[in-house]
Amino acid sequence: MTEKTNHRSSLLDLSTLIITEPGSLSGSGSTLYQSPLPDRVLEIVLENVLNFLTSRRDRSAASLVSWSWYRAEAQTRSELFIGNCYALSPRRVTSRFGWVRSVTIKGKPRFADFDLMPLNWGAHFTPWLVAMAKAYPWLEKVHLKRMCVSDDDLIQLSESFVGFKELVLVCCEGFGTTGLSAVATNCRFLRVLDLVESMVEVADDNEEVDWISCFPEGQTHLESLVFECVECPVNFEALERLVARSPSLRKLRLNCYVSISQLYRLMHQAPHLTHLGTGSFNALEAVVAGDQEPDYGSAFAACKSLVCLSGFRDISTDYLPAIYPVCANLTSLNFSYADINADQLKPVIRHCHKLQTLWVLDSICDEGLQEVAATCKDLRELRVFPVNTREENDGPVSEVGFEAISRGCKKLQSILFFCQRMTNAAVIAMSMNCPDLEVFRLCIIGRYQPDSETHEPMDEGFGAIVKNCKKLTRLAVSGLLTDQAFRYIGMYGKLIRTLSVAFAGDTDLGLKYVLEGCSNLQKLEIRDSPFGDEALYSGLHHFYNMRFLWLSSCKLTRRACQELARTLPRLVLEVINSEEDKSDDIEILYMYRSLDRPRDDAPKFVTILN
Repeated sequence: MTEKTNHRSSLLDLSTLIITEPGSLSGSGSTLYQSPLPDRVLEIVLENVLNFLTSRRDRSAASLVSWSWYRAEAQTRSELFIGNCYALSPRRVTSRFGWVRSVTIKGKPRFADFDLMPLNWGAHFTPWLVAMAKAYPWLEKVHLKRMCVSDDDLIQLSESFVGFKELVLVCCEGFGTTGLSAVATNCRFLRVLDLVESMVEVADDNEEVDWISCFPEGQTHLESLVFECVECPVNFEALERLVARSPSLRKLRLNCYVSISQLYRLMHQAPHLTHLGTGSFNALEAVVAGDQEPDYGSAFAACKSLVCLSGFRDISTDYLPAIYPVCANLTSLNFSYADINADQLKPVIRHCHKLQTLWVLDSICDEGLQEVAATCKDLRELRVFPVNTREENDGPVSEVGFEAISRGCKKLQSILFFCQRMTNAAVIAMSMNCPDLEVFRLCIIGRYQPDSETHEPMDEGFGAIVKNCKKLTRLAVSGLLTDQAFRYIGMYGKLIRTLSVAFAGDTDLGLKYVLEGCSNLQKLEIRDSPFGDEALYSGLHHFYNMRFLWLSSCKLTRRACQELARTLPRLVLEVINSEEDKSDDIEILYMYRSLDRPRDDAPKFVTILN
């Protein structure tokens, strides 16, 4: 593929800027063919053809063919994906797309999950909701991620869209049970209400709203109800009645206030579940003397459609054998909240021969990973999270378990692995044994950690990953890395769209290799690394094609950032410093492309350069 073709494809891949208009792509060097206005017959044919395009990237590409395609694509677009809520205005969206039924909006960048961004930075849903309430009265689905959503927003949403069916809030904040009660009360066709890792505000005990009781009486349309993150008790009797009158319910994920005996009762009401979040998986209530505990294993055995298990908060490992009857059919198992050891995990894993997705804590140790490698030959995704992030000489998982996974799970496509020690040899083995990897995220806890055996940089390990894993689209690097590692990434990481760097790097030349070599790079996240002004300037040719760049605790100067803002006026450069910091130092630089003027809701600790 020629350099020109590579550049062209990167411009068409605007997952964050799908609203791009023909001719607005700076530097593309292309002009759209402007055909005469087609007659209505040709328009109808074109619209019917475009209805078969489901990929947002394909649709964005089709909209650039000509003005007639641009108009037809806008008229047939029913689903919108906004990868950055500040990359364009709600008015621009609603003025172009008139028949939207599903909207996905992302707000804060991912590093906000690591408390690197203040809570009140922005990403408010309100302006989007106001615009959509006027333009899309038939809207059915809203998916939000890292957005600030208020109770008033949820109340207005529930009252504005008469046929509303699906609300998914991932890592959102600002709302409480008052807003949830409005959604439950007013959205009578609701099929999905998923609250995932969101901060649900809890009121005083005497003011907490019983939102579960607000669902209308009679049979519901619910297919999915997820409230693991709601940190307050729910009315269990109302929940039990709701589950009983929801025959279409397939996904149910409970919070930690639901005990295992209550879980037993719910499972008897819904044996048709396919996805289950178990709640606390413990007996929260005191057992009355003489009472016999339910046969939890029989309840799980009756759920013959169950393929995904999660939850296990406040787990009592005495109850783990109860899940054995369903393990043979499981394709997904999430133990990321269960602090269990290898001896407790292994009897479960030995039943899980069909497992494709596994999330665990590092408390399972290398021995637990070796059991996974021996049993789960069809594993596609593995995430190993740390119980704590304290730097230790020898953590519970290491290159031993990592390499065992590579030998036993050769179909692996995605791995996230936290550890205190790693070797180049183990990473090279992973690259050779698992060539289908699309996501590789290795987080070596601590600053600039070398190969734990040779004490050499981790360059050759990460170099092998980008050389041998030809499908790689997401990469996270850490540890002691020189410019050579980033040179490998620039040379071989041609499909990489997301790159995360933490506590790694050598000189500005390393980042220059990446920005000049990774032509498909969309998201670049860097923290606590020694990159400065020269590295920033090396990306001038590519920044317009990226969704965002995040740099925190690096070596940038305000002068360089201001010069970049003047050179690329359609980029928004936000400097985020603590309110107490009055210096010219750059704590955080968040840079993204926008089709509209910079936002007007920036708090005081954000300075927008121009």
